[in-house]
Amino acid sequence: MKSDFADNTIAVAVVGLGYVGLPLALLADRKGHKVIGIDVNEEKVQLLSKRVAPFITEEAAIQQFKEGSLEVSSDFRKLKRVSVIIICVPTPVYQNNMPNLEPLEDACKRIAEHLQEGQLVVLESTVNPGVCESIVIPRLEEISGLKAGEDFYLAHCPERINPGDKTWTIENIPRVVGGLNKISLEKAFEFYRTLISSELKPMMSLKEAEAVKIVENTFRDINIAFVNELAMSFSRLGIDVVNVIEGAATKPFAFMPHLPGCGVGGHCIPVDPYYLIEYAKNIGFSHDFLKLARRINEEMPEFTVQLTMEALNTKKMAINGATVALLGLAYKPEIDDSRESPSFKMIPHLERFGAKVIAYDPFVSSKFSVDSLDEALKQADAVIIATAHNDFKKLTPDDFLKNNVSVIIDGRNCLSKEDFINSGIAYKGIGR
Repeated sequence: MKSDFADNTIAVAVVGLGYVGLPLALLADRKGHKVIGIDVNEEKVQLLSKRVAPFITEEAAIQQFKEGSLEVSSDFRKLKRVSVIIICVPTPVYQNNMPNLEPLEDACKRIAEHLQEGQLVVLESTVNPGVCESIVIPRLEEISGLKAGEDFYLAHCPERINPGDKTWTIENIPRVVGGLNKISLEKAFEFYRTLISSELKPMMSLKEAEAVKIVENTFRDINIAFVNELAMSFSRLGIDVVNVIEGAATKPFAFMPHLPGCGVGGHCIPVDPYYLIEYAKNIGFSHDFLKLARRINEEMPEFTVQLTMEALNTKKMAINGATVALLGLAYKPEIDDSRESPSFKMIPHLERFGAKVIAYDPFVSSKFSVDSLDEALKQADAVIIATAHNDFKKLTPDDFLKNNVSVIIDGRNCLSKEDFINSGIAYKGIGR
């Protein structure tokens, strides 16, 4: 049987043009598909129509965005003219950490109003096991009147993207695909073969595919929690946890190094475990290990503030009335993504103790921002390195001392500990 996608001329719609959806739409455009990107945010659509998207970092995507033929719209009626619909809407959590599937439900309802026979619908958004069958399929079927697996096809290919990574891109990161039935899996597999240059692994079910992404990020959350707990312990024992981890990493098997920090950010690691925790709770199982890991990692911003207070005290300064400069608002280096950034969790803790907070990030601004690194250092009594941007990693003791900054909290352990201690600066790393 000839593949539906063999000639690379299929019409594709990507619903949700954020950090995942837009790069995916641009990849499909570059691969020769006729692509329309759809988003409910009119302001975003207007910006994208003008080819403005500051969160695109990959060179190939930037070039494609400028020169490609990607169409951008907020009109869901245009879904009627495509063969493949990919859902890339956010799946966040509420303030109480309960999963928030409202964006997904809304997208499914809007898609269902225009769903056509023979279309392939693929969910890329991260969800807990069971969401495709309990939410996506019912919403699509109820409104469209079509039957999943017969009149239209459904698959799940959980997104994998690492913003700022020049080695592992949206095109070459291996992916997994699960389908509602055999034909859904086959169609999705064939389609992603036209996009992805690396391994595609078929899963046995939708639930297996849903579970893969949750397990990936929960694995990281648990291991980060482990080293963060070690950091809090070792800081009292006079042991440098970074040196210990580097020593353990010399073992060539059965050890994977993770490093401690002032908190875990991004849309995946701080969010995805809660989806699995809540899903299991609803079927009578308690993920105690996962909940403990989340609690430990959620404590790190407050622990970092405590280190700041201790370091100030060594210089006979109180945090009450001190100006603390947060260097870094993005959740990881060299990008503008500040979702779930621990910096924004440190700010209320600092303010609660009477500190004045200012912030500088070359990629991100906020109401706390100053215009330059020099301005931040000139105003600061103490500095917290919250993101290991290249500009911050280059800082030397002299850069701080000439601005009369004598307290440094290295929240990413990215500075030379020995150089700063030898300079007389009150330096504290995370577990150092």
